Amino acid sequence: MSLESRNWLNPHARPAREGVEHMDAARASFLRKTYIHLGLAIVLFVIIESLLLQSSFIGSLVQTMAGGRFSWLLVLALFMGVSYAADRLARSEAGRGVQYCGLGLYVLAQALIFAPLLYMATQHAGNGILSTAALITIGVSGALTGYVLVSGVNFSWLRGILVVGTIAASLTIVASIIFGFQLGIFFAGLMILLAASMLLYQTSAAMYDWRTDQYVAASLGLFASIMLMFYYVVVFLMNRD
Repeated sequence: MSLESRNWLNPHARPAREGVEHMDAARASFLRKTYIHLGLAIVLFVIIESLLLQSSFIGSLVQTMAGGRFSWLLVLALFMGVSYAADRLARSEAGRGVQYCGLGLYVLAQALIFAPLLYMATQHAGNGILSTAALITIGVSGALTGYVLVSGVNFSWLRGILVVGTIAASLTIVASIIFGFQLGIFFAGLMILLAASMLLYQTSAAMYDWRTDQYVAASLGLFASIMLMFYYVVVFLMNRD
């Protein structure tokens, strides 16, 4: 769940270009590296999350993280701070090692913030709900990514909408924690739409905005969007009944 780690690279919309088959070699190589790093980040997330869910202390960890309204609010605040730091590291000019540290730190933070939700999902509905959520997320993400890469449509115009949507969603989540009300399936559906829009924006940014040496930071932005979608697909499936 990452509402804060967005790469607002270019506030000005650019004309749409042709799809990936007409790209120059440098941009095509950048995209390959970006999606390789995205795949590695997802694999690392799955490994860490699997280890957490199979560990003997997962129950205690989840109870500590979600021990109360303000405990969870503190967890979210720490997550946002770590995510911001990870994003800065991934963009750093200090060297590739620092950038990898940022990406790895962000994957770890995501795995920890996911732990309570996935633990509750497996406890109440079994592993089937996670498989279904993963398939839905992969299918939707793949379709949206393919559309942008093939069509070459530039979605930089979504920036302002995403800024407003992210702020509104963050405030709503904080209010739900403080005042104790449930957000429900409708909010989860809206968050899935927000995540899909973020993925369109991030894919467009990878095609047009990032420098060709910034594939680590670009992969972090894509990873954040996909993880946000996966989180709320799980929430949606858990609340559909």
